[in-house]
Amino acid sequence: MTLMTKFLSASAALALTAGAAMADPAVLFDLGGKFDKSFNESAFNGAQRWAEETGGSYNEVEIQSDAQREQAIRRFAEAGNNPIVMAGFSWASALGEVAADYPDTKFQIIDMVVDAPNVRSIVFAEEQGSYLVGVAAAMASETGTVGFIGGMDIPLIRNFACGYVQGVLAANPDATVIANMTGTTPAAWNDPVKGSELTLAQISQDADVVYAAAGGTGVGVLQTAADEGILSIGVDSNQNYLHPGMVLTSMLKRVDNAVYDALMAGDALEAGFNVMDLANGGVGYALDEHNEALITDEMKAALDAASAGIESGEIMVHNYNTDEACPVYDF
Repeated sequence: MTLMTKFLSASAALALTAGAAMADPAVLFDLGGKFDKSFNESAFNGAQRWAEETGGSYNEVEIQSDAQREQAIRRFAEAGNNPIVMAGFSWASALGEVAADYPDTKFQIIDMVVDAPNVRSIVFAEEQGSYLVGVAAAMASETGTVGFIGGMDIPLIRNFACGYVQGVLAANPDATVIANMTGTTPAAWNDPVKGSELTLAQISQDADVVYAAAGGTGVGVLQTAADEGILSIGVDSNQNYLHPGMVLTSMLKRVDNAVYDALMAGDALEAGFNVMDLANGGVGYALDEHNEALITDEMKAALDAASAGIESGEIMVHNYNTDEACPVYDF
């Protein structure tokens, strides 16, 4: 069974790790918690899959503030957890301070690069998966106007948006895209009320498909879209099940695979920089019983063609992070 550490306070919860087995791994979730139905939950699902398949156990923590990051990493490293997997770019600064102090501990960070001999950095080609759901959005839209709602306004989320707009315009050059970010602080990841408000504002501007890349905030986006009778697009995890028949698809970012692979590697985890993209199954779109009636044969053919074009290099999807610019949208 998985050893669960409920993070009630920095000192109390982290103290529970003192008796951890020397080789037990650990998973450190980001703000928003492991049941955010999005990024963190995908990480949790990967860890659970590893535990169920191997019978192993892992330690975990759900932090409540940025101030707890460095202490959390140090406590798990001191307790002998190995490897230690961090879900989210916001762990980078603390990991950069800590990694050198524990040269025998292997660390993995997702969504950011930390250059250290004992750190594995995983980034995703979010722009590729977002391009695909952009194609779907444009083809499903009846008004010709679609929306994007991001979480915290950072280059990572602008990359989702930029890829999405590229896909929309590839399928319908005359389409209009409305893009909004929820905020500029970490609170933007867990504000479903604001997500709902932004969705209503976009609907008032004729958007009839809205893509949410906003963590827990996206739950409010998808709920309001369903309530108002328009389609939504989920992110990270497969969110089609949240509102069957109303979620057009979900952009899959396989954080679960990144966590699962790290735990399977154990203390043999190889350090270095790694990209998970469409070609290696790192990103994609969700098709299941909850949305199969929404994805027409024409749409499926277009998505398959776009996927093949991206994988072959025939379609080059611009990555916002390369130059902090989007050639098809002015943020």
